[in-house]
Amino acid sequence: MQNKVFKTVLLVALPASGKSEVRHFMANIDAKRLEEEFHIGDNLQLDDFPYVHFMRCIDDEMVKLGKDPLFYPGQNPFINNYDWGTLVHLLNEDYHDLLNRKRVNVDSVAQYTFDRIDRAAAAAGLAPRMCALDEETRKTIAENLEEEAVKMLKEKEAQIPDSFENKTIVIECARGGPDGSTMPLDGAYGYQYSLAQFAPDLLESAAILYIWVSPEESRRKNSERANPDDPGSNLFHGVPLSVMLGDYGCDDMQYLREHSEVEDTITIKAWDRTYHVPIGVFDNRVDKTSFLRGDVEGWDPEKVAEMTAAVKEATDNMWKNYKH
Repeated sequence: MQNKVFKTVLLVALPASGKSEVRHFMANIDAKRLEEEFHIGDNLQLDDFPYVHFMRCIDDEMVKLGKDPLFYPGQNPFINNYDWGTLVHLLNEDYHDLLNRKRVNVDSVAQYTFDRIDRAAAAAGLAPRMCALDEETRKTIAENLEEEAVKMLKEKEAQIPDSFENKTIVIECARGGPDGSTMPLDGAYGYQYSLAQFAPDLLESAAILYIWVSPEESRRKNSERANPDDPGSNLFHGVPLSVMLGDYGCDDMQYLREHSEVEDTITIKAWDRTYHVPIGVFDNRVDKTSFLRGDVEGWDPEKVAEMTAAVKEATDNMWKNYKH
């Protein structure tokens, strides 16, 4: 029996391009329509932004204790940009936790999350940082961040389904490189690096939904949506300008599309294999998604129709190359 829906969708774009809004849109579409028109099942949604936020929270606590930050120097990009790999390996673990219906029962969820970050960093080739802290520092930070860690874990475990039939795991992330970079991007920047860090079974089942905006439009929308009172929100968080320029000043997805071995796919060489992951492009260079941040009851029907057509075109393109 053929699958009717994508098993895994990598929802990728520059910050504020409309990823979270697309997820919100899909979460509010009738399940039958979602399956028939977009080849997407009931959504199970993963995102690396909560880990970015949690790492910044750890650094804030370090600074309060008079110590150097571990991940970010103030509001600037990563101290070590191979932490982009750390984020992907955290998503890999989330993906496998969902598939295995793993539930966690520990005395300290914050301490558990610290260990997860160290484990993911090691998979990306980085030295552990949380376990290198002295016991008192680690304990203090864990106590102060326990509530945040519990919230993250509960949100993930709340999605564990009884069955994966007609389910689609949607994984959201943003990648890019410094403003003014030439292609291909070096080191751990961009999708060329991060896509190759995803687990083999995930890549085997994945298709990519790419939301296309310019870096300039990404910066404009990032500034527009930012709510300083809600920094942990998927829909309303803002990225510091130094990070927008240093990490998201350009985007290598179009380069990867143009240099793929198979049309309408992205060629990923990883794990001693070559993957040709289907890709669909949702062109959001003229904004089609910002209205989705409002209350569902107030969504403009004409804008919903335009959004529906654009997403359907992209997902149809993904489906034609998908192994189903």
